[in-house]
Order: sequence, then C-alpha cells, then structure tokens
Amino acid sequence: MISCYPLLGTNIFFSAYSESDLFGKAIFVGLYLLSLICWVVLLQRFWLTKHAANISRAFKIAVNKNKEQLLQLNAEHLPRPKNKEIPHPFGEVFYSLKQKTLETLNKNNYFAKQMQAESGVYLTKTDLELLESHALTTISTEQKKLEKNLFILSTIVTLAPFLGLLGTVWGILITFTELQAGASASSNSAIIGGLSTALATTVLGLVIAIPALIAYNYLRNAAKTLSSDMEDFLYELLSSLELQYRKVE
Repeated sequence: MISCYPLLGTNIFFSAYSESDLFGKAIFVGLYLLSLICWVVLLQRFWLTKHAANISRAFKIAVNKNKEQLLQLNAEHLPRPKNKEIPHPFGEVFYSLKQKTLETLNKNNYFAKQMQAESGVYLTKTDLELLESHALTTISTEQKKLEKNLFILSTIVTLAPFLGLLGTVWGILITFTELQAGASASSNSAIIGGLSTALATTVLGLVIAIPALIAYNYLRNAAKTLSSDMEDFLYELLSSLELQYRKVE
C-alpha cells in the first residue's frame, strides 16, 4: 500500500517547505498532520478488523461443533479476543441471543406452571420472531463498532486534496504577484518558493488521499461482509433453536 507519509526526508519536499512563506508552511504542516492521522486510524482499523474476522471464524467453528447444546455453551468453552479493544461480533450475537432465549423459555415455563399446563420449555413462532428482532439489533450495534472512526478516513479523502489545492493556488498567487512586481534577482527565491509550494502541496494532498481512499473502501467493505456473515450466523443459530425448542402446533 502507498505510504501516507509523503517522503518527508527527501530534499524535494524539504526544500519546498523551507522556501515557502509562513502560510505555505502552515499548509505543509496541515498536510503532514493529516498524513499522521491517516496512518494512525488506518493501522488501528486494519488491526482490529483483521483480528475481529479471525476470532469470528474461530467462534463460528466452535459453535457449529456444539449445535446440539447451544444454551449450555459458556464463555470459557468458546474462543474470545485476547485484547478487550478487539470487537467480538459473533460472540456478542451469540450471547445476546442466548440470554434472550433463556429469558423467553423461563417465561414460557413459568406461565405454563401457573396455568397447570404441560411443560413450557418451548419457543413459539412469535418467540422466534422476537429473538430474531433482538439479535438484529445487536448486529446493527456491532456493525457500528466495526465502522467506528472510518469517517475520519473519508474526511481525509476529501480534505487532503482540497488542502493541497489551497497550497497550489497560494503558491501560484505568490508567483504571479512577484512576476507582476517585476521579477528581479531579489525576488527569484520568492517565485521559486511559490512554484515549489504549488507543486509540492498538490502531490502531498494526492499521496495522502489515495491510500486513505483505498483503506476506507476496503475497511467499509470488510465491515459490511462481517455484518452479512453475522446475519448468516444468526439464522443458523435460530434454525438450531427452532429444531430443539419449537412448539409443535
């Protein structure tokens, strides 16, 4: 992937920075700050998304091996992230569904006993729809966690080229101002500084925006894929629960 750090140590960009005026230097500093933010967010989200995907695959495999006793599975029996910062989407869906299922079964059992009916350890069609709605809310919450801070990358994608364009316009403005005043030997450095600012800031803006755009699209797509996988996982769990606890009507 193209680095968000645009060749800070090379003579070209260092010279462009040193030859620019105060406002031009401020634009360079702004671009380098955007570059730093880009890398911090990009690396953090890549790391979290990768580990979330890995733990989700391991979790799904472990659950599928114990489909016949879903409600007996506890956290110590299943994979979990080693770091609390890592999202655990499949785990959140499973534990949320399990808790709601147990509450529903206990409620049905309680009312069955009150009515002196047969054992109420079952799930009705309405119960299953309620469980599905509850779990879909959990999935929506987990998707938001996976997409957290991605707006920063999308902002950088737009802001970096505009900041580079500002440097371009400012550099050209300085150049034409000096030419209009009469380009003498004393003003050559100002003209060169204006042109350097114009070209360098344009390049920096694009070098920052391009990897930010690639990262944003990749991470957004990865979050949507995980969200889709969570829904598939949910319906697999619901199918297993229906087979075990659905009341025959």
